[in-house]
Amino acid sequence: MRNIAEQSIPCIQPAIEKELSSQHQYEKWKRFFDFCGALIGIACLSWLFIIVAILIKLEDPKGRVFFSQTRIGRNGAEFKMYKFRSMVHDAEAKLEALLKYNEVSGAMFKMKEDPRITKIGKFIRKTSIDELPQLFNVLKGDMSLVGPRPPLKREVELYTPYQMQRLLILPGCTGLWQCTDRNSVGFEEMVELDLKYIVNRSLKMDLWIIVMTIKVICSNSNAY
Repeated sequence: MRNIAEQSIPCIQPAIEKELSSQHQYEKWKRFFDFCGALIGIACLSWLFIIVAILIKLEDPKGRVFFSQTRIGRNGAEFKMYKFRSMVHDAEAKLEALLKYNEVSGAMFKMKEDPRITKIGKFIRKTSIDELPQLFNVLKGDMSLVGPRPPLKREVELYTPYQMQRLLILPGCTGLWQCTDRNSVGFEEMVELDLKYIVNRSLKMDLWIIVMTIKVICSNSNAY
């Protein structure tokens, strides 16, 4: 297995390279808003964390409330991403047998009727509540509120040099991909949305993406 963190990210497009070099002031403000936003979010949603934790343990007492998974962040750095557990406690062991049923193209796995998902898991996935513990990743600085989806190591090992460019910035809890009908958007389209964000990102755009994500979550019945 390749050590992703030691790899350079080649094939940087001139437009992306130019934008990255001019975004230092934006990065400082972005970190400030990320930290404050995550802190406020955790404080305001603490009651929901407790309720979800109880429901998860009631349905599948063997597993933990939180699920942590190694993801790849900025410049190939590995970190542990947190989520509420939405699958049975031995879900990872069952993945290999399900890969042939993958319903999206490219280096991602999505399966609408995934048998590993619990009843409470279906609900928290549909409403994106399972993603809320990523606010702790934002506090730690592993993630941003807005940015590309953090990929798995096995996904990154299938990336082309062009696709590696989505690792140039911190991954996010939400992004342009989440503002779309995300389950009908293939991997190649997701990469293009990520690169579009990297070139055009700003605090105004970040705020717009957060607002649009909330609207999609409230209106989208196809999330899984």
